[in-house]
Amino acid sequence: MNLECPADDGTRYPTLGPQVVAWMHEYLVFGPGDLRGQPLRLDEEQQAFIWRFYEVYPKGHATEGRRRFMRCALSLAKGLRKTELSACIAAAELHPDAPVRFNGWRGRSKELAAGRGVNDPFVVMVAYTEEQSDELAFAALRAILSLGPLRDDFDIGLERIIHKSGAGKAMSVAGSPNATDGARTTFQVFDETHRFTLPRQKQGHQTMMANLPKRVISEAWSLEITTAPEPGSGSVAEGTMEYAKSVLNGRTKDATLFFFHRQASDDHDLNTIEGARAAVIEASGPAASWRNIDAIVATWSDPNTDRAYWERVWTNRLVQQTSQAFDVNLWKTLKAPNPAKRNDVITVGFDGSLFYDSTALVATHVKTGYQWVAGLWERPVTAADWHVPEAEVDAIVRHLFSEYTVWRMYADPPYWQSWIAKWRGLFGEERVIDWLTTRLRQMAAALESYDTAIKSKLLSHSGDERMTRHMGNARRHALPQMDDQGKPLWVIRKERPDSPHKIDLALAGALSWEARTDAIAAGVQTDPYAGLVRNLAELV
Repeated sequence: MNLECPADDGTRYPTLGPQVVAWMHEYLVFGPGDLRGQPLRLDEEQQAFIWRFYEVYPKGHATEGRRRFMRCALSLAKGLRKTELSACIAAAELHPDAPVRFNGWRGRSKELAAGRGVNDPFVVMVAYTEEQSDELAFAALRAILSLGPLRDDFDIGLERIIHKSGAGKAMSVAGSPNATDGARTTFQVFDETHRFTLPRQKQGHQTMMANLPKRVISEAWSLEITTAPEPGSGSVAEGTMEYAKSVLNGRTKDATLFFFHRQASDDHDLNTIEGARAAVIEASGPAASWRNIDAIVATWSDPNTDRAYWERVWTNRLVQQTSQAFDVNLWKTLKAPNPAKRNDVITVGFDGSLFYDSTALVATHVKTGYQWVAGLWERPVTAADWHVPEAEVDAIVRHLFSEYTVWRMYADPPYWQSWIAKWRGLFGEERVIDWLTTRLRQMAAALESYDTAIKSKLLSHSGDERMTRHMGNARRHALPQMDDQGKPLWVIRKERPDSPHKIDLALAGALSWEARTDAIAAGVQTDPYAGLVRNLAELV
């Protein structure tokens, strides 16, 4: 029997998937959980994924027998055993007798011969933090091997697993660019990529993807597993999804990518328990037959449940958490070309730190409301000693005042008082203004104005992914005060004080927009007929 998978274009690709599934069912057991140690049985969908992962090019193709996909990604709802599936694949990729690579055809037919193992495999399993690096997929792999028939084939440690022949090693690492730089990886798993949001984690992902072409004969490949990412988080999962969309829409050509995402459709009303149940069942796919749907729906009914979070993880829809300050999906649509020219009137927002956080400069074009990141200095997460390069910040500020007509720069002064005083002396006390973000009522009003401008599409921006990330990181913190209309006031904060997820560009953007609003109120506006700024000489 010739086992093949039909592609979207009708091409049928042979696959080693059935051989891999049969090997797993014979030699592997379930990992941590209720079925721990029992013989592994993959459901139909999991088997289908493996069939796709192990497709090869057909006989007669220029690269016949080679792996079709180098990069695979699964985006599925919470609790669908994604991590365990990746660990089972890692076990097969690690064992020298598993049929995971092409080993010829059966005689003169187009049927695949029995597959072979990888020569000297190196399997890397990546988690998002140091604390999780030995958990998640690697913990599942350790249990699957230590509890099953293959236990005597491996030396199984807490941080690495080595085949006793000496050929074959698996290890766990955190998402650091230095962890496996230069490694000759044959298979790698990125676990929970919706949590890979920090610059070092994303750089680590890029570094490890760049390692794959080194093992040409071994046909190295990568698997990413995730739940739907939070929009605007800037995560690896979000980036992979955007890349997959560009391939689907024909903007990018990449025949080496396999991406699968399933979510509940928009047909279900999540304001009703019936709609919530139907959405969970649809997002579960075949797993609905064994999932505890009642327990999941019960959490929907809990008044303390964050419904947006529930929707994202259990229905796999891309939704913002209710605590996010800004609509990041809308923010992304406001990207536009830069209209600012030399000597145009702009405003600047400055939010700074020296040691423990970020320093940010955002400029706003007064005429159009266009914003861009003028400068950002972020403290590396792993840096023990770090100091903002003050001279670089000073150089950017000087450039803005020389290149453009800066009407006002609103600057949050803590830690930067001496520099702000210096800039005030250079550019004028009417143009460089202390703007304390700790004045909660004033800050709340500025943020409300900024949020309204975004929702009303009065603002546009450069599309800088760093600012999008900071906007997505910003969380609303309710204040006990009300505004004049009786609406609760709010300010923005990180999700916790020690969080590595920065929000400084969001604050700087709000300050820059507040300055632009004040400029408009003061009469600094562009004459649409003459193209000149009215009364500018009097105001500056």
